[in-house]
Amino acid sequence: MKLETARTILQAAHEKARAENMKPLAIAVLDPRGAVRAFIAEDGASLHRGDVAIGKAYGAIALGIPSRAIGDRAEKQAYFVAAMSHITGGKMVPVAGGVLIRDAAGELVGAVGISGDTSQNDEIACCAGIAAAGLVAETGS
Repeated sequence: MKLETARTILQAAHEKARAENMKPLAIAVLDPRGAVRAFIAEDGASLHRGDVAIGKAYGAIALGIPSRAIGDRAEKQAYFVAAMSHITGGKMVPVAGGVLIRDAAGELVGAVGISGDTSQNDEIACCAGIAAAGLVAETGS
């Protein structure tokens, strides 16, 4: 993912959050390898919101499914998700707000993770950022 694309996603997600008066967010955009391409923590975001945002996106990349789907899977296969959390060094966060990014052909481009408001609102901001970049959001819903 190009840095310009990551910045577009981040900025549009941030703008959506402010337009909807969401709580202060941390927003992370990761490439398909799980490397952070862009990140912000808004003024007032609590200390570990960034870790949670990155963890939501990282888990989505690690398993190839959105963090919402990982959370659903955790309810049915707790041992599997616990094992994956162990394998990833505890970097996965199985809660909605980690959305896969795909191009028009369906190829994985990266993931966005947001934390700070409700998981539903975090996911809404993710999707707004992805759409602004002309890409496709995969939420798992």
